[in-house]
Amino acid sequence: MDSTVNRPKTVAEFRTLAQSKLAHAHFNYYELYSEPGQTARDSKDAFQRYRFRPEILNDVSKRDLSTSVLGEPISMPICAAATGAHCLAHVDGEMATAQGVREAGTLMIQSAFSNKTFADVARAAPGGLRWVQTYIFKEREVTRQLIARAEAAGYKAVVVTVDSPLTGFKAEDQNREFKSFQHDEYRYHNLEVENSEAQAASRREGDKFLFVHFGKDMDSSVTWADIKWLKTLTSLPIVCKGILTGRAARQAADAGVSAVIVSAHGGRQLDGVPAPIDALSEVVEAVRGLGVEVYMDGGVRTGTDVLKALGRGARAVFVGRPILWGLACGGSYGVREVLEILRNELDYAMGLCGCADVRDLPQDIVVHESYYKNQKHVSRAARTLRCPDGRNKTSREKEHQH
Repeated sequence: MDSTVNRPKTVAEFRTLAQSKLAHAHFNYYELYSEPGQTARDSKDAFQRYRFRPEILNDVSKRDLSTSVLGEPISMPICAAATGAHCLAHVDGEMATAQGVREAGTLMIQSAFSNKTFADVARAAPGGLRWVQTYIFKEREVTRQLIARAEAAGYKAVVVTVDSPLTGFKAEDQNREFKSFQHDEYRYHNLEVENSEAQAASRREGDKFLFVHFGKDMDSSVTWADIKWLKTLTSLPIVCKGILTGRAARQAADAGVSAVIVSAHGGRQLDGVPAPIDALSEVVEAVRGLGVEVYMDGGVRTGTDVLKALGRGARAVFVGRPILWGLACGGSYGVREVLEILRNELDYAMGLCGCADVRDLPQDIVVHESYYKNQKHVSRAARTLRCPDGRNKTSREKEHQH
């Protein structure tokens, strides 16, 4: 990526540049959402429904953005979400992503649908903090081997996606679209299991990179009992991704998970579910006091979006497509640039809101816009009354006159 003054200065500018650099099929794969796209659009637009209530005249000369996730320190509450097939954006794929995330001092969730192995990524970015994302597949051995390989490579948690009993991913369509990309790196290496008859049969039928196979391997019989089964495979903490209701959050807690991610799957699954920022506070309240950390992904494009999510109770946010745009524009450097843009915007927003520590935000620093439409939240003493002479006076001033 050009490191001159013309390099992108916002996440939106990274998207525009990435679109010009990526092959049409690759950009479309990353942008894919379920039609008609209500959830994909609303996940971004919903942030506009929230308002800041700044603290005034606090000392914000020094601001601390550092926090922790599941006991591991990170430099800021902005992390890289699980997204697949990074080699469509850059030849070094997930290895470059991991390098950029490590340089930014934060966390990366590596997708099961990765083009690079966990071992390769660990060697490329030693010392980086990484979690592994998986599904509970029909072919349970795939899930078991995937977790074992990630654990051996030093990954610190298992993120299981729970919102996909069926897949909104159009596997057959994507397989046709990617047919011309025959480079071996486009295979999902982490999902390939030794002596798997189902995978061998898929390849014999022409599904060279297993796009169709894994689209069909989603298991609609998975229940909370399978989350407990997952815990028998590893000592790593389990994180449930795809939680949108308080009830589901409590069920996750009952199943013994360590954290949940409020997520609508980037709008790629069921269209019409709420924007994650709208669902966030319900989930936070449902697991309050239960020792379950709450994160959020979906629609985050600016530092003010990040602060709104934190103000509504998220411990950290995860960004998906913006990381891919950075990767497409400049490999590891582009990934770090996207994260640094969000960091700087968050830092600025915190200062203007009178917040010095991201771990100690005032409870009402962010409210839904309906707060200002509900008169019970407005102090009677602060209401402005219209006087007969046309001047405005507060009710307290009026009472003083009498």
